[in-house]
Amino acid sequence: MTSTAPSSHRSPRHPLPHRVAPAGPTSFGDHLRTWRQQRHLSQLELADEADISTRHVSFMETGRTNPSRDMVLRLCERLAIPLRERNALLVAAGYAPMYRERALDDPALAAARQAVELVLKGHEPCPAIALDRCWNVVATNRAALALLSAHVSPELLAPPVNVFRLSLHPQGLAPSIANLAQWRAHLFERLRQQIQATADPALIALQAELLQYPAPPESDALVLAGEMLGVVMPFCFESVHGMLSLISTTTIFGTPVDVTLQELAVESFFPADDFTAQVLRKLAQENPGVAEG
Repeated sequence: MTSTAPSSHRSPRHPLPHRVAPAGPTSFGDHLRTWRQQRHLSQLELADEADISTRHVSFMETGRTNPSRDMVLRLCERLAIPLRERNALLVAAGYAPMYRERALDDPALAAARQAVELVLKGHEPCPAIALDRCWNVVATNRAALALLSAHVSPELLAPPVNVFRLSLHPQGLAPSIANLAQWRAHLFERLRQQIQATADPALIALQAELLQYPAPPESDALVLAGEMLGVVMPFCFESVHGMLSLISTTTIFGTPVDVTLQELAVESFFPADDFTAQVLRKLAQENPGVAEG
């Protein structure tokens, strides 16, 4: 895999806050109630979805009835619960977890790892990064290394590198992002949607941390001229080569049965104008021998 971004020599003036994930539910009934409410369903609506009685749902939530393994899986399916949390519900109900979580360098995930490496390398000279569920960098291509490591605090580049933290921290990329207010709003909306879908305590903690960072002036425009709302969100970055304008797409595994693969995403950046495309090609020609890790 390609290595993550190298460290720079700039000392942070805005310390990183201590991060603590909030406690989650413990019993199966607590888990089920939390997910039902997260999906904005009444007990009656969930009962209809799962083809069971409202009484059965109520008894499971209060602990009067312990569900079978098949019932746990059926409820998880109807509630679209992520694989990581399906394991948590199975354990809470007294069953063994069903979905494995392995590091991407595990031999069993060799095919998936090779696919990620091919996507990253094939996207050059444009930047691309592989991310885990908390937006930590798992791997990058060579083009992304230059983008991530430009004049940021060494603390922010210590593994695992979190791209949200790297983008919004005042000692990260934030001072170099020309449309910071717009990009910040975009990132927070993506994080909000992910929290709504997963209820992940680690993401909730990350959101709370990011909200502590200084916000750009309210006078900054949240919409750029020519922006296609809901389709294209440009990332405008002031580099030593001039203003770079990038847009991105996200690739995920379609039908994963492994926690790691379900949570893995590849963010691929594309030039939004001719100048950016020329700069990326030039950088690739100037640095053809950058080693991959």
